[in-house]
Amino acid sequence: MAHILIVEDEDNIAAALEFLLARAGHSYKRLTGGDGALDEVRANRPDLVLLDIMLPDISGYEIVQAMRADPTMRDVRVLLMTARGSVVERRKGLALGADGFIAKPFELSELRAEMARLLGGVN
Repeated sequence: MAHILIVEDEDNIAAALEFLLARAGHSYKRLTGGDGALDEVRANRPDLVLLDIMLPDISGYEIVQAMRADPTMRDVRVLLMTARGSVVERRKGLALGADGFIAKPFELSELRAEMARLLGGVN
């Protein structure tokens, strides 16, 4: 079982993520904005962060960049999620240090596969 942090401001998407994670047996916590995300990652070291790029207070890009700059958070896996799934957005996210990128709306099977890849051996 993995512990996953969801940083997503849209309730309908968060509800789908929570349903998927609960069914897979993972524990999770949701934040509706990016403000406390770095503190949460630092304090609880999730196995994976599902991180929306377009948040009301700070962008997902800024969060992943800060995580990669901090040695204590550098190895926490991050899956960026965005409604703007262009090649440019994907390249930018991966260049800033995200481990994966998924465009919204996504198929649950696509999300499950990407999470399995990023979680690797974490059960």
